[in-house]
Amino acid sequence: MNPMAGPSPARASRHAHVFLPILVALIALAWLVLWAWARSPYGRYIEHADWTASGPAAFLCRVVPAGSVVVPVVLYAVAWILMTTAMMLPTTLPLFSAFDRLTAGRPDHACLLTLLGLGYMTVWGAFGIVAHVLHSAVLSVVANVPALAWRGWLVGVAVIALAGAFQFSKLKYRCLEKCRTPTSFVIERWRGHAQAWNAYALGARHGLFCVGCCWALMLLMFALGTGSLGWMLLLAAAMAIEKNVTWGRRLSTPIGVALLSWAFVLVLTHA
Repeated sequence: MNPMAGPSPARASRHAHVFLPILVALIALAWLVLWAWARSPYGRYIEHADWTASGPAAFLCRVVPAGSVVVPVVLYAVAWILMTTAMMLPTTLPLFSAFDRLTAGRPDHACLLTLLGLGYMTVWGAFGIVAHVLHSAVLSVVANVPALAWRGWLVGVAVIALAGAFQFSKLKYRCLEKCRTPTSFVIERWRGHAQAWNAYALGARHGLFCVGCCWALMLLMFALGTGSLGWMLLLAAAMAIEKNVTWGRRLSTPIGVALLSWAFVLVLTHA
């Protein structure tokens, strides 16, 4: 199969009427579950707070071996996967679209698409674990250092300023360019052997570039509140426009200026 050849009418129709609606439905389902979870009595679990205070999680922490560690990690992983699916999957629709067209004629097409998604989510999952550990460490330091406890707002300001400054970095733009050319990315890296592993590795590589250009904006969720659907939607829209819209690259600078200005205003307000 020539990857440069255009899709047949039958494949193009299947792509438009089957693949895209399923992917959009998956994204919508992730947002719906997050919305319902945030408004349930267990919405605090999305905020990564009071894991063991009360309710089913507290019960599981008591009955599961090492439950005080295992249960929060599992709840956090579920919340993070939902957030990543809702926020990041829309930004990578062109990648899945290009890969779907390229592998549409293969009998293992559905499996390859699944492995592509698993590779992508693995990288974001690893980033989530690192971010969670760092977040917990920072909270522990703040709680045990009185000088920082009185100035806890500095942590949020630092995260906002970091996200703003990163918008001007060369790494941001290098990774963003890879994300903005998914068809070339797939064609250059798709091989004709070990297809299952290749599909997983392709998703993981793209995930690395995606993390490379969006990690600072995603860290904002720890400063703004990981359960805030409004901020999730705003950040998801900004990242999707940056990656997928023709003029999206020009959005990076205004976002950086806005975040740095916000951090400056917060410093003046608290000072």
